[in-house]
Amino acid sequence: MDAEIFYVLVGALAVGAFARWRGWPAPLVVTVAALLVSLIPAVPTLDIDGHLLLNLTLPPLLYSAALEVSFVGFQRSLPHIRRLGIGLVLCTALAVGLVAWWIMPELTLAGGLLLGAIVGPPDAVSAAAIGRKLGLPRRLMTVLSGESLINDATSLTLVRVFAAIVAGATVTVWDGVWSFIVAVVLGVLIGLLFGVVLHQLRMRLDDPVVVGTAGLLVPFGAYAIAEHLGGSGVLAVVAMGLFVGYHAPRTDYTTRQQERPLWLSADFLLESFVFAYIGLQFPRVVRELGTADAGITIALAAAVFGIVLVMRPIFVYGSYAWGRMWQGIKIMRWKHSLEAYRRDPDDPRAKMLRDRREQLARRGVDVNETMLRQRILEPVLSVPERAVLSWAGMRGVVTLAMAAALPDLTGGTMPASHVQKLIVVAFVVTVGTLLLQGLTLAPLIKALRVGSDEERKLDARQILAIRERSQEVGKAYLRAQRTEWKERYGPESAEVFDRMAQSLLRVERDTDRAGQVLESHDGSADAAAQKPTYEDLVALSKGWLEARREMLIRERDLGNLSEEVMREIMTAIDAEELALDTRGAIRDVGRA
Repeated sequence: MDAEIFYVLVGALAVGAFARWRGWPAPLVVTVAALLVSLIPAVPTLDIDGHLLLNLTLPPLLYSAALEVSFVGFQRSLPHIRRLGIGLVLCTALAVGLVAWWIMPELTLAGGLLLGAIVGPPDAVSAAAIGRKLGLPRRLMTVLSGESLINDATSLTLVRVFAAIVAGATVTVWDGVWSFIVAVVLGVLIGLLFGVVLHQLRMRLDDPVVVGTAGLLVPFGAYAIAEHLGGSGVLAVVAMGLFVGYHAPRTDYTTRQQERPLWLSADFLLESFVFAYIGLQFPRVVRELGTADAGITIALAAAVFGIVLVMRPIFVYGSYAWGRMWQGIKIMRWKHSLEAYRRDPDDPRAKMLRDRREQLARRGVDVNETMLRQRILEPVLSVPERAVLSWAGMRGVVTLAMAAALPDLTGGTMPASHVQKLIVVAFVVTVGTLLLQGLTLAPLIKALRVGSDEERKLDARQILAIRERSQEVGKAYLRAQRTEWKERYGPESAEVFDRMAQSLLRVERDTDRAGQVLESHDGSADAAAQKPTYEDLVALSKGWLEARREMLIRERDLGNLSEEVMREIMTAIDAEELALDTRGAIRDVGRA
């Protein structure tokens, strides 16, 4: 088994690397290649326990995805994400369960709902890869990524409830609701606790190797402990990833620079193996279809596949219309409260606004109608964007792993023939959606011309505004430092300082002194004996970079800067600091 897993890893990585080189969606190419390989008679069937597969692949994949998601964007898109990640999974499970019970009454309603919960959660890995390649708008990518982060928790909770019913336990509707609430609350709390601990570790340790290794291990711990205590391991990992990702700009730049390629490599390895494993299950599925009741199994698989395809666009368009109507009512309430507040701040009708104003005032945010629309209204999705969202419903490893774990989940009480049928259906839905929707999603995006041109223009405007703001912050920092230098090193140090300031601010016109750009300040008349060293100049440069970082984080927190643009500029600042440290290291080697 160990050798077989190694061969699968090597083959999946080779195929995935070829697909990336050709610009093709790697998950789909790996799945198709594995399907073809599985048809070779000499290739054995790879059989891995479903629990083991989930526990080894889900935590790192979820954590890595959560690190990349914009927390601000996630917060704004939460209405979309909540409806898709919870509502769509529930509706899909109910529709599939009823149809499966009608086609196979011996499966029972609980068994049908169990099947619905298994095939309910889409996997956004393939959709996200295609979307990034074709430049889908960030608001759409955020919804896709956010949905995949929480729908697994909904599905796994439903699977546990319906599996317990199949196993003979008496579970009421309220028991299921309570189980879901406990899973959500406990999972999020555990995740935040782990996130705080990991963030403090990242802030206090200056060894990126140790911090990166801890980051690889902690998601497994958060997932396992949350599951052991009855919480949602998925939500624990997601909450931890969102918290750590949001606070990542405050950590040392070396941690950020080492962390990203590390997780990109881990994602590529795990995703390649998972999709290869999905494709290699084909022989076992064929064998299980070779029974006397293969016809009813094929009919059930076709019906469930059709429901999965149809249910998503119906829910996406319907829930979006409902959300827009509700948001319209909500914004009217806020507008009335705002008007009442303007007339009389003590008006009882303005209480909602007063409370929100006090909350936001602590963060330096002014309350006005534009701000209200940005913070209260969910992002608008155009009709073409909703069409893309409706078609991005590919299933993945979670569906297959939960199906493989059915014997353990039901305590062996479900008949083996029923288990085989559910596994076949799960496999058909997974591979069918991967191939049908995965191969046609890119042409659909191109045909509908869904792009991010508008966001690129907005990003360009934000970058220009931030550059101006960065110049102001840089000048203010350098003015303060110039005074300190004159007090510490004497007036003669001003010329060295001004040349350094000119380089930092990138003054386009050559001037004798950058002090012409800065306001002069009188320093101490006493000249110090020492002169500024190379280390002092480096410290000045690093302080200037840190001032710009703090400005970016502050603008992000106030909602004036998108997190994606902030990360892009932050990466450039990190590169500048790396260049400083590299020059210093080369200089030390030269001295030695």
